[in-house]
Amino acid sequence: MVEGDRAHGVRVIRIVDHDSGWAVRFAELGRRLRGALGDVALRIDHIGSTAVPGLAAKPVVDIQISVARLEPLGPFREPLAGLGFVHRADNPERTKRYFREPPGEPRTHVHVRRAGSFSEQFPLLFRDYLRAHPSDAAEYAEVKRRLAAEHPHDGLAYTDAKAGHCWRIIHRADDWAQQTGWSPGPSDA
Repeated sequence: MVEGDRAHGVRVIRIVDHDSGWAVRFAELGRRLRGALGDVALRIDHIGSTAVPGLAAKPVVDIQISVARLEPLGPFREPLAGLGFVHRADNPERTKRYFREPPGEPRTHVHVRRAGSFSEQFPLLFRDYLRAHPSDAAEYAEVKRRLAAEHPHDGLAYTDAKAGHCWRIIHRADDWAQQTGWSPGPSDA
C-alpha cells in the first residue's frame, strides 16, 4: 500500500525530495533490529527509494530482513513484536512476511524475505543500480511524481502504473549486473 499524508481524512500520495534523515532513521532502526534478531537476520538492509541518495520518495523507510526460512514465524516475529512492530498477516504477497512500524512512530515497512530468493535480490539490485546511475534515479523520481499527481488518492493505481517503469529499470539493472558481476555488498546492519 502506498503511503502519504491525510488531507481531510483522505490519504494523499506524497513524493518528497530526498531527506538525509532517512539514512539516519534506518541506521537507528537497523541497530535495534540487529540487537533483537541476532543471527536470525542473515541480512538487514535499507531498501526502496529512501535508500538511494538524492532520490525523491514517499517518506517511508523500507527495511528488508533476510532470513533462512519464512516458516516458522516465531524466530523473527517475536523479536519484531518485542520492538513494537506490527505483523500484517493479511499481506497477500506470499514471498515475504510484512511488518509495520510501532504505533505512533514514523512510517516504516519491514519486509522479511528468504535469503537468496528472487524477491530478496530484486530490491537490492534495484537499489544498487539506482545508486550507481543517478540519471536513471532522476528519471524514476519524475515518473513517481507524475504518477502521484495522476493518482493522488489511489495507492493501487499508483503502484500498478509505476510497475512498467520499474521493470524497465530492473532489466537495465540486470544487464549492468551481468557486466559488472554485481552481488549484494555486506548487510547494512
